Amino acid sequence: MDEIVNKVAQSGLETIDLEQFYPKGETVIFDMKDYLFMGMILKEKDFRTAMQSHDWEQYRGKNVGLVCTADAVVPLWAYMLVMTNLEPVAAYAAFGDAEFIYKTLYLKNLSSLDVTAFTDKRIVIKGCGDQRVGEVAYAEVTRLLRPVAKSIMYGEPCSSVPVYKKKA
Repeated sequence: MDEIVNKVAQSGLETIDLEQFYPKGETVIFDMKDYLFMGMILKEKDFRTAMQSHDWEQYRGKNVGLVCTADAVVPLWAYMLVMTNLEPVAAYAAFGDAEFIYKTLYLKNLSSLDVTAFTDKRIVIKGCGDQRVGEVAYAEVTRLLRPVAKSIMYGEPCSSVPVYKKKA
């Protein structure tokens, strides 16, 4: 009787699961429109008073997107003023909507990947999982690994799609 051999285990493939880099924490939005006079004008004195009395603790440990959904001209210093209050309490804060925050945090998390550990390796980027891994993560991990990898594939070790192979 022939011995069963696990060819996948012997292949020397390194698998990267992008879910390990998934942004953590709740994301909330701070909308500047809520602080505009008649939904259109920022009055400096009123705005500063509102920022001083605002409960910033509600953002503690959360990811915060700073936006203005009103069609209004908001002075740039106003965004800076909001950020000076968000920065000490939020896990992460930036100008942008929830999708921007998600993508930015994914890129930030992927930047911690030690690509030198994958030098001249055959890599499979896992394709299925429980969480939504967007295009930004797949594109970024490919950008990071291409200079060092021997090959990059997408999917599962038992059935993968070739993406890149270093020329000999």
